[in-house]
Amino acid sequence: MARRGTVKVEGLKAIDAALADLPKATGRNVLKRVALARLEPMADDARRRAPDDPATGNHDLHESIAVSTKSSRYAKWKGKKQNTVEAYMGPGGEGSGHAPPQGSLQEFGTKNHPPQPFMRPAWDNGKEALLEGIGDDLWSEIHRASARLAKKAAKG
Repeated sequence: MARRGTVKVEGLKAIDAALADLPKATGRNVLKRVALARLEPMADDARRRAPDDPATGNHDLHESIAVSTKSSRYAKWKGKKQNTVEAYMGPGGEGSGHAPPQGSLQEFGTKNHPPQPFMRPAWDNGKEALLEGIGDDLWSEIHRASARLAKKAAKG
């Protein structure tokens, strides 16, 4: 499969060092907040693009699209390092492991149903915005976390 493009993000070594100076849980929470915030616009786009069948009432595909750090049953668990967070976006309802089967059927189509992609166009439309300014967001969260820790230490 051909690569569609290359992304280069600079300055992550300094961010990694700053995260290492924070307590482990605080560093992971910083990463989670930034990852979830950055994925939410893409999830909104996927929700708008997902086909909706008015006859089904609730439990539609677009309502199942969630952003979470908990994986669905389809994602493999990998051991996490100190400054590593995995975030997921797609059908699955907040990491419940109950991704509706119609998600892949709609995205890729079947023998009798043409594809109606909603995830790939959302990714293509939002991938650059996802990475733009991620370093600024991380630094901002690191500074806020450091300020909270300093304030807490001054009280104690």
